Amino acid sequence: MVILDTSVWIEFFKANDEIYSAVKILLESRKIIALEWIFAELLQGAKNKRESDFILDYWNNISKIDAQGIWIEAGKYSNTNKLLSKGVGLIDAAIMSAALRLDAKVWTLDRKLHAVLPVHLRFQSGQEDSIQ
Repeated sequence: MVILDTSVWIEFFKANDEIYSAVKILLESRKIIALEWIFAELLQGAKNKRESDFILDYWNNISKIDAQGIWIEAGKYSNTNKLLSKGVGLIDAAIMSAALRLDAKVWTLDRKLHAVLPVHLRFQSGQEDSIQ
């Protein structure tokens, strides 16, 4: 399974060729897990109702994580790994905590998040067919 960071969703919605093709493969094979806080960030940046509705259509049709307790896990993970001092916020810590909980990969274009993301959690474009 793959968690797409907000940065990847934005490029997908812009139809960036490289990102779009890979995400489409993952979506069609139902290998993407949605996180509520990522979709909240996407909705926060929506320019109008049409964009909000478009984002919500994806939210309503993708598998979701049971996020019970994830924010406490994220706080502990962030503290243990000193993420705040590395410029990584709680939302990114929650993404990593969700990936650890699910044994999922994280696809991000965010350099700070990528730098602190454990190697075994990193998704690289081209891995679409090898993801369980």
